[in-house]
Amino acid sequence: MGLVFGYVNTYISFMRDLALFYAALSDPTRLRLMSLMKDREICVCYLQAVLKTNQPKISRHLAYLKRAGLVEARRDGKWTHYRLKKQHNGLDKILSQTLIRLLREPQIAGDLQRLERTGC
Repeated sequence: MGLVFGYVNTYISFMRDLALFYAALSDPTRLRLMSLMKDREICVCYLQAVLKTNQPKISRHLAYLKRAGLVEARRDGKWTHYRLKKQHNGLDKILSQTLIRLLREPQIAGDLQRLERTGC
């Protein structure tokens, strides 16, 4: 009986994580943030400058992405740097294809151009 509960708990945990993964991908701001983190580590001040929004909004979305297991953070003094976290169970392919597709979006292309010109 204990083995069955173990499998059920593992299944429920996987489904909860999967739902959180897809929910994180459902927001345009979070998609923009992840596009900016693709292939790089980036400081919150850069994200704020590129998206032209306030720090609390950026931090709220980054916290959501972190809870969903999509990003990880590194502290360096007073700065926090974020990067995409390595995904498993096929989710890496879904995330990679999503980010590649987003490159065709004018808003994402504009964000990447602004990132090239931004300094904080």
